[in-house]
Amino acid sequence: MSDATTSFRETHSEGDIVSKAPSNANTTNSSKKRIKVDACVIGAGSGGLTAAGGLGALGRKVVLVEGGKMGGDCLNYGCVPSKTLIASAKTAHTMRDAARFGITPVEPEVQFLDVIGRVQQVIADLAHHDSEERMKEEFNVDTIRAYARFTGPREVTAGDTVIEAKHFVIATGSSAFVPPIEGLKEAGYLTNESVFEQTFQPRHLIVLGGGPIGMEMAQAHRLLGSKVTVIEKGKIFGKDDPELVAVVRKRLDADGIDILEDFEAKKVAKDGDTFTVTIVHEDGTERTVEGDQLLVAVGRRPNVEGLDLEKAGIEYSPRGIKVDDSLKTTNSRVFAIGDVTGGLQFTHVAGYQGRLAVKNILLKALGGKNKTDHVPWVTYTEPELAHVGLTENQVKERGIKYSVVRAPFHDNDRANAEGETDGLVKVLVGSDGKILGADVVGAHAGEVVQQFALAVANGLKMSAFDKMIAPYPTLGEISKAAADTWSFEKLFTPLNKAAIKALALLD
Repeated sequence: MSDATTSFRETHSEGDIVSKAPSNANTTNSSKKRIKVDACVIGAGSGGLTAAGGLGALGRKVVLVEGGKMGGDCLNYGCVPSKTLIASAKTAHTMRDAARFGITPVEPEVQFLDVIGRVQQVIADLAHHDSEERMKEEFNVDTIRAYARFTGPREVTAGDTVIEAKHFVIATGSSAFVPPIEGLKEAGYLTNESVFEQTFQPRHLIVLGGGPIGMEMAQAHRLLGSKVTVIEKGKIFGKDDPELVAVVRKRLDADGIDILEDFEAKKVAKDGDTFTVTIVHEDGTERTVEGDQLLVAVGRRPNVEGLDLEKAGIEYSPRGIKVDDSLKTTNSRVFAIGDVTGGLQFTHVAGYQGRLAVKNILLKALGGKNKTDHVPWVTYTEPELAHVGLTENQVKERGIKYSVVRAPFHDNDRANAEGETDGLVKVLVGSDGKILGADVVGAHAGEVVQQFALAVANGLKMSAFDKMIAPYPTLGEISKAAADTWSFEKLFTPLNKAAIKALALLD
């Protein structure tokens, strides 16, 4: 089952915005074509593609419904375009920073529209992975390009087709949340859906929101030459470990990004090409920020509007569709996966839940339960910030006894050779030696954390690293170094030292 359900690109998020669907409530179902299938999947993002492909490959008759772009948010507006833009930004920074490698630095001539063009080309190059043609040819899944709405407990209408199915999977994803700030709608703004289609390079980009999306785009634009100001109501990277966030913050400050924390945007106005954002600090201090482009990145909202979930007996709220631990909704024949459930909003979570939905549809009680304590995430700033497992706050809240093991990048030979010594691996270890969670900040942190992702997912202990031989020189040795530090502390206790000394006398 895993081969069929993991063949889709796991970096794609969920389907497009359901609330954009045109109303067709006045059209009678009697004039529409009717089809019966085993399963109907709504949304062609990571979760939907995975669920549809898995069910289709295993012999079920499946129809996939998507009213927007195939591949969903991440292929078109998120993961793929953002990492492509970041790659261009990183290249520009390397050119400026070449002196430390013994190479004459140069100020790059950034052709911003060519950068945007490359972003769009990469999207186009990868689109075939998630195409209607591939779904049909490789997985025998038919696709209907229309928005879906429920017209009964086991029926949806999409365009001119009424679909009756034994099971449904809702994978409609999420979209940018736009806060009710005075004047924002009238002034206009960018979100992740439009930032990769800009027609000019901002002189001064104002970013509302200091989470992963906001900070990735802030740094990328700054390295490409734009002035950038970030406005964050709380603290940047609020869900990550403050100790590791400080390492990223040091670099962001060095890049020249103006970060305004504990400020809330209260008003937006636009005069000609200039945006003026009025912000208020938590202490009541008011000021304004001016720029020629504005990006809103303050969070996401589940795409539940327009689905007519009430007609299918599906309970939901603005926070998402209610599901149990098997991903069933309050309609036992309907599953919901990914961002639309309001849980962890990551592409790889949607893919994981897509596979789980397939198992639970096919195997029922023998399927599986949705577990997220082992979910990793990565923010692709420079340096990267990665996490897996429980956070330190979660460990404390659960009353688990633990110790902390650290391994700095500056002790790693490969990090020194590549001039990337600002970084840290931080591991939370239970009293029994079990790895509870890990955080990594530094170059390629998303790659380094994967050893701990494997460990957390399989309940491994730090001692599992004892038999591992890490190739030299690699950044992956940092994980081994952290494990060696823990083993050293456990092995070389005063009692063990005394015992070894006694054994030496018998030699």
